[in-house]
Amino acid sequence: MIESFDGRTAFVTGAASGIGLALARALAAEGAKVMLADIERGALDAALRDLQDSGADARAVACDVSDRASVVRAAEETFAAFGKVHVVCNNAGVGIGGPVEAITLIGVNFMGAVHGIQAFLPHIKAHGEGGHVVNTASLAGLAGPAGIAPYNATKAAVISLTETLAAELAGTDIGVSVLCTAFVRTRIATSARNRPARFGGADDAPANPQMAALVEVGLDPDFVADRVLAAIRSNDLYILTHPEMHDVVAGRFDQILAAFDKASLHEASTPPEAVSARPSSA
Repeated sequence: MIESFDGRTAFVTGAASGIGLALARALAAEGAKVMLADIERGALDAALRDLQDSGADARAVACDVSDRASVVRAAEETFAAFGKVHVVCNNAGVGIGGPVEAITLIGVNFMGAVHGIQAFLPHIKAHGEGGHVVNTASLAGLAGPAGIAPYNATKAAVISLTETLAAELAGTDIGVSVLCTAFVRTRIATSARNRPARFGGADDAPANPQMAALVEVGLDPDFVADRVLAAIRSNDLYILTHPEMHDVVAGRFDQILAAFDKASLHEASTPPEAVSARPSSA
């Protein structure tokens, strides 16, 4: 568990803008050394200058989180620059619209978190000074709104991945959190601008007007970053914003609990001989 960021080192993906840049600034303001990682080189260079001009001990590395080798290289550069890494923010993400039939690639939103964990967790375990992993998911992974099935699926996967990692690290000095927001003022509506060539290349088409409007009135990324740092200090598994989404998410769990109630009623009405004849596992 991390109570102070002073003298610690953080690695942040998607750090050239939005939540990632806000996290980098907040961590640096608390005395952390920060490695900014992003696929967008121009914006990454500008973000680094901004942090260094403010007095931060920061470096930057170009990184495509969907490419495991790229993340490993970024990790090696971080170790070379700062030695030990304590906080890993797997934040890079893209907006993916479309129905369930359109689901194809999950490289950035899901595998980006997997690659970050695999590249840094053994190192954090080895140095023994404790640490924290933050994976950025979304409230969409809990609510499942229509029209963005690929996005929902990847973010639900990140939530499950984080819950599993927390179970695996229970009782250790390495904390785990998953960040679930709704709309935040980021550049996610135009994230296709950074699409790698192997996924079809960049697309500079204008953002969907409806999504762009919702993003424009979203939360300030600095507010989200402050919530993340507070959650790291208190070792919270779930970092939720947008309390207005409470009833939507609660409705999902109400349905799950109702399904358990139905299962209990069915069990009570099933003859004992039928129960004993069931296989012990699926």
